[in-house]
Amino acid sequence: MVNAIKGLFISCDEPMAQFIVDLNASLPASERFIVRMLDPTHMYVLPHVGGMIKSKVEEFRKLNSFKPQ
Repeated sequence: MVNAIKGLFISCDEPMAQFIVDLNASLPASERFIVRMLDPTHMYVLPHVGGMIKSKVEEFRKLNSFKPQ
């Protein structure tokens, strides 16, 4: 019998993938969302966390962007 899990496929560069992995590791075991790391730039995650990942990435980018004065 085949077991299937519904989820989201994420493709990004290595630094952003590491940010998502660290975000996942900071959560309690019952709330972790990465189903499988396929390679350093691709991962499969649970479908309900797409919005949360997107908002955390946007927040991270805002904190790390350069604004000349």
